[in-house]
Amino acid sequence: MQTTNSSAALVPDASDSSELLGRLATLAYGGLVYALFLGTFLAMIAFVSGVVLPKHMASGVAVPVAEALLVNGGILALFAVQHAIMARPAFKRRWTRVIPAAAERSTFVLATCLILILLMWQWRPLPQTVWQVEGVFQGVLWAASAAGFGIVLVSTFLIDHFALFGLKQVVARFRGVPMKQTPFVERGFYRHVRHPLMTGFLIAFWCTPHMTLGHLVFALLCTGYIALGLLLEERDLIAAHGDDYRDYKRRVPSILPFPRRARA
Repeated sequence: MQTTNSSAALVPDASDSSELLGRLATLAYGGLVYALFLGTFLAMIAFVSGVVLPKHMASGVAVPVAEALLVNGGILALFAVQHAIMARPAFKRRWTRVIPAAAERSTFVLATCLILILLMWQWRPLPQTVWQVEGVFQGVLWAASAAGFGIVLVSTFLIDHFALFGLKQVVARFRGVPMKQTPFVERGFYRHVRHPLMTGFLIAFWCTPHMTLGHLVFALLCTGYIALGLLLEERDLIAAHGDDYRDYKRRVPSILPFPRRARA
């Protein structure tokens, strides 16, 4: 009997093996999604700026304005709806009953990347020139656009870059440690505006030396989405951080770093 019990003790528990495989699968999934995000982010910079990639906003033959608005606007609307739904806490609570909680953010990032890839693939150009700047001011606008994308990237690290894109969650699950909540802090750009990521995107999208009709429509639709999305996000931030965020909202402007007048 002793020999039998000793042999049985050496057999790995099936539940432990299944748990380890689940952690490995989640880690691999999160890692692949993060790599996809990096590629998509760089491709979007090239697509908007009109550099490196053979296909960008102004490339190709012009299509009817109605077709461009329908296709381009429809994909951007899909992007807005995906963010409006998947970023809400109520949806996350239901969604994590279907998928592991550690994979929730990676799945959000994956959906975002797929929509952006669809946008770049199916983009209908409207290459008609709205404005074109040459000389010194051309370089100024290129530099401003690059700075805008730089602000976006730096802002992600000022909060929690790897948690924002799902990598931190899958690593925590693989290690078997609880995921720590990111505390509410003010630092860097966040001392001057509440949403520097959106500030960076607006600078990057609007500062171009060659504004085509298609680029203008893209910038306008993205500006409208940002305005609407911030209303929903601010509501969630107040629910999460309470009076700390209410005080922050009272003191710090949303997107433009203009000082506010003191209120009585």
